[in-house]
Amino acid sequence: MTNAASMREEAETLAIRALGFVAADPELLPRFLAITGIEAHSIRQAAGEPGFLAGVLQFILAHEPTLLRFAEETGTPPAAIGRALRALPLGNEDHERSI
Repeated sequence: MTNAASMREEAETLAIRALGFVAADPELLPRFLAITGIEAHSIRQAAGEPGFLAGVLQFILAHEPTLLRFAEETGTPPAAIGRALRALPLGNEDHERSI
């Protein structure tokens, strides 16, 4: 497996963990749904869309207390979450132009 493919796979795994973290939190989930415009019953379908996993990590990164709590609960350095975002489709700095 190439380094880029390995990084993307690790980033996807981290983003899926982040989605589980958000979904399990009764305060974060409604905020995530409101910001993204996704309905709760559509999350599974939305997860297959390009950019969705990057959006989950962007949501985590956008709020420092959430970022720090996720990092602590998962044992993931906060900087690794930013690196994971950049390894995902539409997770680069040009994501707005890519949509």
